[in-house]
Amino acid sequence: MEMNRQEKNRTRRRAGFSLMEILLAIALMGIIMSVLVVGFGDVLGANEKKAAEMFVKHSVKPSLTRYRMDMGSYPSSAEGLAVLLNAPSGDKASRWSGPYVDELPNDPWGNPYQYACPGVHNTKGYDLWSQGQDLQSTEDDIGNW
Repeated sequence: MEMNRQEKNRTRRRAGFSLMEILLAIALMGIIMSVLVVGFGDVLGANEKKAAEMFVKHSVKPSLTRYRMDMGSYPSSAEGLAVLLNAPSGDKASRWSGPYVDELPNDPWGNPYQYACPGVHNTKGYDLWSQGQDLQSTEDDIGNW
């Protein structure tokens, strides 16, 4: 009878995990998750940059070209991209046949795209760019140049 009791105690002790084993498993899962999050952060950041590149180099270009064909020139820096949605005031309003876009989206980081005409990089055209995640005009900006 006493033998059975000792065997039962042994099986009870071995049936569960010790506190140390549980903490070790949690620590390993935490390390694995942090590696995955860092890795996916780089992937997602690359996608945001790709989306901004697609917009500044391809998406708005046809709209600005149609505007230029109707109006005779690209919008000025003061007018900005807003004239693709709303008619300009004054003499230009009669030639405007927009809206040229359905909406002006923000860049992938939630900020408006920057526009300048004439451009610094494209002196005979326009510059369109996103300042990126850092919101600074630096060399990491994503532009149509």
